[in-house]
Amino acid sequence: MKSIVWIKHASQLATLAQNSEGPRIKEAMNELSIIEDGSVWIEDGVIKAVGTTTELERKFNDRAHEAEITDASGHLVTPGLVDPHTHVAYGGSREREFEMRLEGATYMDIMNAGGGIHATTRMTREASEDELVEQSKKRLDSFLQHGVTTVEGKSGYGLDLENELKQLRVMKRLQDEHPIDLVPTFMGAHAVPTDYKGREEEFVELIIDEMLPAVADEKLAVFNDVFCEVGVFTPEQSERILEAGKMYGLIPKIHADEIEPYGGAELAAKVGAISAEHLLKASDDGITAMADAGTIACLLPATALFLREEAAKGRKMIDEGVPVAISTDCNPGSSPTTSMPLVMNLACISMRLTPAEALTAATYNAACAIQMENKTGSLEVGKQGDVVLWDISNYQELQYLFGVNHVKTVWKKGVKVVG
Repeated sequence: MKSIVWIKHASQLATLAQNSEGPRIKEAMNELSIIEDGSVWIEDGVIKAVGTTTELERKFNDRAHEAEITDASGHLVTPGLVDPHTHVAYGGSREREFEMRLEGATYMDIMNAGGGIHATTRMTREASEDELVEQSKKRLDSFLQHGVTTVEGKSGYGLDLENELKQLRVMKRLQDEHPIDLVPTFMGAHAVPTDYKGREEEFVELIIDEMLPAVADEKLAVFNDVFCEVGVFTPEQSERILEAGKMYGLIPKIHADEIEPYGGAELAAKVGAISAEHLLKASDDGITAMADAGTIACLLPATALFLREEAAKGRKMIDEGVPVAISTDCNPGSSPTTSMPLVMNLACISMRLTPAEALTAATYNAACAIQMENKTGSLEVGKQGDVVLWDISNYQELQYLFGVNHVKTVWKKGVKVVG
């Protein structure tokens, strides 16, 4: 018996259908391929038809009795949102650091005092695999409730071989146990552990010689990420780690130029990284290099807001031809949120993206940033039935009515998971 979902009469069906391969840039980020009075037919989790309701009624009316029909009159329908940069699998919480920041402590002050990434590392190491799975499931549930159907997740709170593998195994379990598609990234180079202070080169060698081969051997990750930042990993160390990962088939990503301009954007272009993340302090030369290389800028406006920093130059990047994606950066220290709708709002308010660009950055371009564009990120025949029905009538409202969760119904691979 086939499982069939028929969504009809959408006020706006924002399909994000593509005219070319690769992420959208410049003016193309405003092209949502909207169908008014739109309709989607999904069979066994796969989109079989997209068009006007009249077109699909002509094609499928004789099979209507087979379908679970949703009348989307007066509502916006979009692809499931894609979050291409999270640290979703971790132990514990760090709410005290929020107060410390409000009292004047900086990100690096907290980290150097044993807080920050090191605090979460301690709590993640202490947690069992089962405990991490249960904590992370709750976050993934919240992502679904905010319209997110695909999530990238990074390790980086283990910082030794045993616990980095534990984090990645947790994500592998979550791929099997949770409806969300969870795409894993190895990030052993998230910080230098406290017991390696003064021996940073030894830790770099540990990542290259032991961690990367073990991750590759168990096929636990798709990407390899590194925090290229003053006081963390130098550009030279970052390049060595990323190039070593490429030898094991791991695609480079890079946390770049978040706190100080450090040549991270330029390095992303040089090593052929699929994306560079953060980029609050990226140089003009770095932006140009990324545009030339086709490196996706994964921008994190909620992180900038939480840290009370000026947001990345999203408007400039788009105008100069950099493909832009956006993300929550869900993590316990600098962006404890699962709300991609809020991130879309902030992309418009703090980075001057248009509402259409923000939606593109949270769907199709975000999917490109984690190599999922052939499965999700747009509503097209042959792709997964990842669909969100919003309790608003048009995409402009989605960005205008900020701080509100407008999700009414979510389907993941054609199965209703919210609503």
